[in-house]
Amino acid sequence: MVAAARGALHDRRRGTGNAVISILILEDMAPTRAWLNALLRRIYPDADIADCASLRTGREWLARQEPGGDILCLIDLGLPDGSGVDLIRALRQKLPDARIVVSTMYDDDGHVLAALAAGATGYLLKDEDSMAIEARLHAMDRGEVPMSPSISRRILEHFRAKANFIAAGTDVALTPREEDVLRLIGRGLKVSEAAASLGISPQTAAGYIKSIYRKLDVNTRAEVALEAARRGLV
Repeated sequence: MVAAARGALHDRRRGTGNAVISILILEDMAPTRAWLNALLRRIYPDADIADCASLRTGREWLARQEPGGDILCLIDLGLPDGSGVDLIRALRQKLPDARIVVSTMYDDDGHVLAALAAGATGYLLKDEDSMAIEARLHAMDRGEVPMSPSISRRILEHFRAKANFIAAGTDVALTPREEDVLRLIGRGLKVSEAAASLGISPQTAAGYIKSIYRKLDVNTRAEVALEAARRGLV
């Protein structure tokens, strides 16, 4: 049985059976991109690894893919031309079976919730020890979720604290423009970024956010992100 298990893992790494046949690394920092490439190459030596440095090139890679197969994507969130959350959402729509793991420095509730709501299946912090990250990615072959310990604790603590908020829901109506702002803030955009996306001034966007906070009776960006996800806006 031990020999069979080793053989199955070997087959997985070599590109047979349920092997990862295509890997996307979306990371704008060249040294980090090279580090992740080397790390993944150790786990999946025969995989087809694509390195992308921007949201645009990530979208171009996605456009060439077809549903099916075993695909792994490591996605950074802070990119020079947008948010990795947008690509996560697009990946989930086109490649529903892909394993999408966030690889980032952002550990705040807003980014974590936005990424998970968009369809991420794992969340790793790049400041972790390299061996620990490799072990968490390696553990996916055993069906484990690759999640940095601090992120796991944050998720548990957040949902424990907000359990009543989630269960209660809300029937509060928002205006179409408030929903637009809620959607963007829920995706992790800053006020200035949301304003630019909507073609309004930062002051106007801030006014909408103030109204959203008041109507929903929330006090943090994490609660706003959670409500955006609950309403299906992210």
